Amino acid sequence: MPTRYPTKAGVQWRAVVKIDRKVVATKLFPNGLEGKRDAAKWERETREQMLAEQTIVTPTVTPTVTEWANRYSAYTEQQFTKQTFKEKVRVFKMFISHTKVTQLEAITPDMVMRYLQKQNDTRSGFSANKDRKNLAAAWEWGRRYMDGFPTTPNPFLSIPRFKEQRKPRYVPSEEDFWKVVAVAEAQDKAMLLAFFYLGARRSEIFRLEWEDIDFKRNRVRLGTCKTSDRSMRHDWVPLATPLREALLYWLEVRPYKTAWVFTCLDDSPSPWHNPGEPYRARGHFMDTICKRAKVKPFGFHAIRHLHASILFNEGTELSVVQRQLRHTNPNTTARYLRSLGYEAEHEQKVLAVMEGRGPAKVLNFADKKNGSPDLQIRRAGTQSRYTEPGNLKATGA
Repeated sequence: MPTRYPTKAGVQWRAVVKIDRKVVATKLFPNGLEGKRDAAKWERETREQMLAEQTIVTPTVTPTVTEWANRYSAYTEQQFTKQTFKEKVRVFKMFISHTKVTQLEAITPDMVMRYLQKQNDTRSGFSANKDRKNLAAAWEWGRRYMDGFPTTPNPFLSIPRFKEQRKPRYVPSEEDFWKVVAVAEAQDKAMLLAFFYLGARRSEIFRLEWEDIDFKRNRVRLGTCKTSDRSMRHDWVPLATPLREALLYWLEVRPYKTAWVFTCLDDSPSPWHNPGEPYRARGHFMDTICKRAKVKPFGFHAIRHLHASILFNEGTELSVVQRQLRHTNPNTTARYLRSLGYEAEHEQKVLAVMEGRGPAKVLNFADKKNGSPDLQIRRAGTQSRYTEPGNLKATGA
């Protein structure tokens, strides 16, 4: 409604347009009845025009399942490792092939349950849970970053996890590892020792450069992308003497004087094998050398498991194991040890309480007057209890 507004030219009618309690337009009109009517008309027409402009919204088209899969796959290819990228693409292909679904609105908990149940029946509960995790993460990503994505609850998270029967990961014995080292030479021997003494991941060893090795201070800098934002993080770990000697020898005799510590040699016809460049994979190396050493085959990551097992079995604190494995969260280390068959916290606490327990010894102190026992003390490392004279009983903890 117009209001009187004093100005230098005199009192005038001030028209004001508000939308959502905010002033969006004002205009002055001459004093008098006609000016008031014009101000009121202007307010009404201006408000209607602005509201009409606000309601003109370009309709948003809901993306298809294929568009969702392609965009998320492109994102994971940039942000995750090649192995993780391939895994997520494979899950999408299996889900779309099984369900024949094309529209996101058609994905329901019933459809998801049928797909995951089939994976549980034909593959395993672990495989079904892994597919559930990958597809749920893709759904959350689409809802956050794709226009027109359904806002309905995540249909993959509505399905409960399936029962898993997982066995502890195979950890080679230290004896078997040294048998393998015994048949290795030059670069292969140095690489195996690097895995063993550093507890490193395969990618960390493959990208290792000579500038990452500090021979003066006996330490090695390892870089990993396994961080929350997928950025590279570097950590220093101690350099053991046997590894130091093996690396110095390899530094002297290496045929390709490059920045990389471990490089491809001229010993493979593979098109991906470029002499002098860092390794991208060594798929058959461990199987071949384990066969030569006549031990049960194991991979590079199993040596990292062996490293963690040795530290834990020697009584190393969980925090030290965490630091050596370069886990940012101690819970990750606990799960890691659990996957190797160790219940770190549980075993330590149980042994601390139960170790040395045995039958109690009771000492009787007779009353000088009537000879009745008035006190019994239990001595077996457990709590003692005092009772009134004559009513004492040996009690256990």
